[in-house]
Amino acid sequence: MGATVELPLWLVVIAGLLALAGLIDRLLVPGLRWVVRERANRAIDEVNQRLHLRIQPFKLTKRESLIDRLVFDQEVIRAGDAHATEAGEPRAVTLDRVKTYASEIVPQFNAYAYFRLGTRAARWLARLLYRVRLGYSDNKGLAQIDRDATVVFVMNHRSNMDYVLVTYMAAQSSALSYAVGEWARVWPLQSLIKAMGAYFIRRDSRDPLYRRVLARYVQIATEEGVTQAIFPEGGLTRDGALRPPKLGLLGYMVGRFDPEAERDVVFVPVGLNYDRVLEDRTLTAAQAREAGQGGQRQGIAAAGRYFLKALGLSLVRRWDKNGYACVSFGSPLSLREWCQNRGVSLKRLSEDERFAVIETLGVDLMRRIGRVIPALPVPLLATVFLKHPEERLDAMEWKARVARLMDELESAGVPVKIMRRDRDAAVGDALDGLVRRGLVLESEGLTWLNPAETVVMSYYARSIEHHVGALASPDRVEANPEPV
Repeated sequence: MGATVELPLWLVVIAGLLALAGLIDRLLVPGLRWVVRERANRAIDEVNQRLHLRIQPFKLTKRESLIDRLVFDQEVIRAGDAHATEAGEPRAVTLDRVKTYASEIVPQFNAYAYFRLGTRAARWLARLLYRVRLGYSDNKGLAQIDRDATVVFVMNHRSNMDYVLVTYMAAQSSALSYAVGEWARVWPLQSLIKAMGAYFIRRDSRDPLYRRVLARYVQIATEEGVTQAIFPEGGLTRDGALRPPKLGLLGYMVGRFDPEAERDVVFVPVGLNYDRVLEDRTLTAAQAREAGQGGQRQGIAAAGRYFLKALGLSLVRRWDKNGYACVSFGSPLSLREWCQNRGVSLKRLSEDERFAVIETLGVDLMRRIGRVIPALPVPLLATVFLKHPEERLDAMEWKARVARLMDELESAGVPVKIMRRDRDAAVGDALDGLVRRGLVLESEGLTWLNPAETVVMSYYARSIEHHVGALASPDRVEANPEPV
């Protein structure tokens, strides 16, 4: 007779689980990886056929390989050696520090996540909250961009919705890589953002070693032709006006540019504006408190709460959109031509000379961004109300004043994103929205500025004050607004 072996139930269960895990690891996981890889490759082939700016091979390289390339970059190694010597730190500890920095920065781009999920989600969210429109677009100039050039979209920063809006609007042209602050390093947002090709930065870090690692990543990505998007202002505007440029990321991108190099860098100015910025009160309150760089997390929280409210109201069909959100794409600026016109090669300049040239470039880019910021109904209304703060007029008179301002701006080449046949209704809807929000008051058919809301109204008016102030000597652009 054969011997009978008895095993405890718990051991049988564990053995069964281990066998199942082995089966999954050997049979199911490879098959799943193959399916995911095939879908990703099909997505890449499809989008590269329709995108004007193709996805560069660098962006499709395995993240582990990019991290190793960054960690063992000769300049990073020299910076690590200098840090170890200065801090009296073992080189192995410094190397671990560099690896940590590189792992934070390097994204894990997934074309399927970007084009199948991210851009569709961006489109849905943008259209849920706003009437999305394309303002001015230099289609001829954009079509002439060299397909091998490194394209950098430079834009003003009004809202955390900017990421969503521009991702949606640029989805037919390229996959964008953003620099995102530490506020977004929370699960699961962090993984999603990295899959979308964004990279995280410590905006306030003064660690020279960290800044060298970040600089090298940005320089390598730029040299490899990765399409990027940056906010030269460095953060959200608090008062609504354009801020002076910060030169950190811009300097990393162009500091070593050689006009004789094979690959050009082309900047595309992008102007964004909204009839309602979801974080307007948070931002203006931060400005009033002189809060410096704080408040972005509060802005995200405010936007999140508003989105949940919008979603709930839309489900019961009681949701009313927040007016227009509009994006304009200005004429591309070739860095090669810009440098040649000034007779400079950034790569060959001294540090002080290079900084001065980059500062000039930053100011020029902000001017170009300002030229294409659209004039929308709420900023226009805010402008005329603040110009006549004591007057009480009926809706027809306010709309007539806005119409006159629209005509003046349009004649000066400013993108006015309201079709002529729709202007009366659009301005009327915007005025009703201001009344609902309490920004203007209404009684017995008359409407006037709410004195307690001057700060918020000024926030909206400042988004176009550079257009209004330049009416006497406009810097004209050819505009041909088209709805999306």
